[in-house]
Amino acid sequence: MSMPLPGRTLVDLDGDALAHCARHLGARDVASLAMACRPLRAAAYCDAVWYHLYRGQWPFQQVPRGALGIRELYIRRHTEVHQMKFDDPLSSIYYLDPTEPTPSHLMLDRNGVWFSQGPVVKRLRLGLDMELVETYRTHSARITCMRLFPLIDTPLYRSDAHRNEMALVTSSTDRTVRLCWKGQSRCYKGHSGPVTALADKLLDDGECKILATGGEDCTIRLWSMNTRAKKHPLISTLHGHEKTLSLLSVAWHKSSLLVSSSKDTKVKVWDTMAPPSSVSSSCVGGAHLNSSGPPIAIKCYESLCYIAAGSEVTAIDLRTMKKASVLALRNQRILSCEMLPSEWLICTGIKDKALLWDIRKPQELKHTVAELHSDGPVTLLHLDPYKVVMGAPWDGQVHVWETRTGHLVNRLSCDEPVKSGGRSTVSAMAVDGCRIVTAGSSSTRGSLLHYQDFLRSSVPVALPGKEVSKFWGSQEYDDED
Repeated sequence: MSMPLPGRTLVDLDGDALAHCARHLGARDVASLAMACRPLRAAAYCDAVWYHLYRGQWPFQQVPRGALGIRELYIRRHTEVHQMKFDDPLSSIYYLDPTEPTPSHLMLDRNGVWFSQGPVVKRLRLGLDMELVETYRTHSARITCMRLFPLIDTPLYRSDAHRNEMALVTSSTDRTVRLCWKGQSRCYKGHSGPVTALADKLLDDGECKILATGGEDCTIRLWSMNTRAKKHPLISTLHGHEKTLSLLSVAWHKSSLLVSSSKDTKVKVWDTMAPPSSVSSSCVGGAHLNSSGPPIAIKCYESLCYIAAGSEVTAIDLRTMKKASVLALRNQRILSCEMLPSEWLICTGIKDKALLWDIRKPQELKHTVAELHSDGPVTLLHLDPYKVVMGAPWDGQVHVWETRTGHLVNRLSCDEPVKSGGRSTVSAMAVDGCRIVTAGSSSTRGSLLHYQDFLRSSVPVALPGKEVSKFWGSQEYDDED
């Protein structure tokens, strides 16, 4: 990180100098500086620094003069924006061709929205109006999975000017995987059946990045992202599963370990650093979930792997392959699941509600943090430290709840507000910080995408009616010492 003050060290910076630097830094950078030493901590907490951060993030918001310090005002405003507690987001609607399939996969990147319709992927540029800028018709059959990876880690990377760009990877029932970026496309062929799973991150073997894919042929394929492997990108094929691959996840504590789960609820761990000639020894562990349904969600954190299947969320210690804990919902099938292990939280969507769990406590219904009620089956779910966002297909709305309190803070229509009197549905959702995009249909205008950005909002939301959630315990449940 370079400072715009030549000839001065970090320790030499006072509050005014650091405030000058804050124009080029973000809140996280300033917080990191505060941890470096005591003089920097004092400087980083002064009002001048946070005034510049506040004005840089919200230039049109008046900085109120009150009892609270500017840092506290920044944190409060940042929290409320990320909880979508406003009634006037930047809003844009893009109407889809009614003759085309309903979007089934939806993703947000920094400047755009990606969505799939059958075998086709499209990208909309974000702005006052969403504009179609890219269309990929590279697959010949339905797309099964989509991921965004840093362009710099892929063979399509060419220049530092694109260092912060993201590349799209898609899998399909046509047995292929595609890597796409700004009109460029690369095809990976090798599976003998539909490709059903893409790893959530790229593996790292110390020399290059590796993409892992799984399919109905019960195999896992490892593809080199090295530019020198253009003609022969397939590194190895991993055998061992007996059913279709459902999910793939890279271990948190070791980026060369891959966790796989199949429809028969068997879990395996693979060491992708093993030489290709010893593929049989690549499997370094296995477990069986004994669940009543196939896996629907997976998340690795530290040395644990959390897998949701049937009516249970099981935590497996990847060092021993033993079950560390089991969260069981008796007679309740999990329809959606999001996990935030760094905050000790898991959220499960079921037929008429979402349940928020503190995974440090005994896993019984009475120890849920909150019950977030719904008018239908919760198939759409997002969880982050600020909020839970959930949706039911036939509701036509998504509901936003505070993570820490379980309070309902907003209801967002998936249609235009002026047309909300008609019937609408929601089929897909993507959330990134204070931004959300939903795919659905309107009884008056057909299929649509609705994008909302709360960063510059200023009108607090006023919710009619009473709260509809149940919350247990205190409103704050900080980490136990």
